Amino acid sequence: MSQLLHQLLLDQAEKTPDAQALGVKTQWYDYASVAHHVKRVATGLQQHGLTRHERVAIYLPKTAEAVFSFFGATAAGGVMVPVNPVLKAPQVVHILKDCNVRFLITNKARYKQLQPLLSECHDLIQVIVVDSAVDEALSVLSWEEFLGDAEQWQHSSGIDADMAAILYTSGSTGKPKGVVLSHRNMVTGAHSVAQYLQNKADDRLLCVLPFSFDYGFSQLTTAFSVGASCYLLEYLLPRDIVKAVEKQSITGLALVPPLWVQLADLDWQQAGQGLRYFTNSGGAMPTATLSSLRERFPNASPYLMYGLTEAFRSSYLEPAEVDRRPTSMGKAIPNAELLVVNEQGEECQPNEPGELVHRGGLVAMGYWNDAERTAERFKPAPMAFKEIPAPEMAVWSGDVVKRDEDGFLYFIGRRDDMIKTSGYRVSPSELEEVVYASGLIVEVAAIGLSHIRLGQAIVLVIVCGDEQTFDEKNIIKYCQKNLPAYMVPARVIRKQSLARNPNGKIDRKVLTEEYKNLFSETGVNE
Repeated sequence: MSQLLHQLLLDQAEKTPDAQALGVKTQWYDYASVAHHVKRVATGLQQHGLTRHERVAIYLPKTAEAVFSFFGATAAGGVMVPVNPVLKAPQVVHILKDCNVRFLITNKARYKQLQPLLSECHDLIQVIVVDSAVDEALSVLSWEEFLGDAEQWQHSSGIDADMAAILYTSGSTGKPKGVVLSHRNMVTGAHSVAQYLQNKADDRLLCVLPFSFDYGFSQLTTAFSVGASCYLLEYLLPRDIVKAVEKQSITGLALVPPLWVQLADLDWQQAGQGLRYFTNSGGAMPTATLSSLRERFPNASPYLMYGLTEAFRSSYLEPAEVDRRPTSMGKAIPNAELLVVNEQGEECQPNEPGELVHRGGLVAMGYWNDAERTAERFKPAPMAFKEIPAPEMAVWSGDVVKRDEDGFLYFIGRRDDMIKTSGYRVSPSELEEVVYASGLIVEVAAIGLSHIRLGQAIVLVIVCGDEQTFDEKNIIKYCQKNLPAYMVPARVIRKQSLARNPNGKIDRKVLTEEYKNLFSETGVNE
């Protein structure tokens, strides 16, 4: 079994060299071709001075060169740092400086945006531009100038405990933090996900999400672990996803809730007939959206999943349980244990809310260059053996969940997202689920805003399909009918779209900042 990340791909190339591995636009690469390009990238990095554990940033859209570079970086003994292509120059430079990037692989347009700020990146020794040669003060090479001879690739002496990647979490407040993943984390994750999704070589996965997002990158590792194929898609409109699913005969589709909400409203006709499964992570999928998707994909099994970058993937709900428990996170994925722990550090009783703690081989190595935040999130596993002097580290998620009598988990909310109003703690996701079921809105985010009388007042920020049909009173009345009084929103605000973080999730913190003075401006008695 492959022990290092790049071996997932290289080992598969030995087994099925002629099988399709990677599709981009109208071109397909077989496994032998992808492996050849990966070795050329690795050789180029080694010949230009990369040493073991040094960081290689890849700031590219979803292209073949990006994939070659991810696996080429680890094959050279380095650490890959996928950078979300939607980030702007100051955010990218923060990442380059924070993890002391030595090599940057990008394209001409992005290089031009970064170039005025790259002098701040004192550890950066080489920039590679994949689509042209640029002669600047910094050492810049074209793609062809940079690539080495695949036959000269030197196998690195790495082990599975070495760093493989640093993934930067989207920072809604403060700067993004880099989650350090080992080869063991990523390879274990690939095999675990492929096991419960029952992936096989004839699967065709559509890569829609950014590769800087662990859920997005997982599409590559899951596919390569079983010899399946991936098609890379840069989309402008949700309709582009529908077209790609049909044209590329996609069998597996992984997206986040905001995208699923949009896709559920489209006419798929026969486009989804070939889907074998679809997955959701990055937030709860509204039950109405799930029902709509199941009608559109009659042959596909839905997998509702939960994960965090610090532990890759934690739980999934088996398709057979979806009708009985559509709001459940399911149970732990293979080779992981999930505990629900109260404030005393003891395991909770059934249906008692507590913090989700993840232990096992998927637990990340920590946050790069941030001992304080690492100590907050990565702590000794609860109920550990006191006889073992060096405690096992687990991820304390900060998410409040409960486990029912049958062992199924249910998400309540993030500790820092919970709305504290009138002496109650309200889960935004629980409230949003009720509002989605009304059919009166397209998207909703529940936020808590400072209020002198209530502590926090609940505000719904919504996207409505038709401006003429929007009526705040109707939404308030629906909430009054279906929710306890303390959960009824004080205000409903309509927007054309909701703020999102770089991974496509609705960003409640940005919305909270935007409307933070709402009640001080309009009066506290509203």
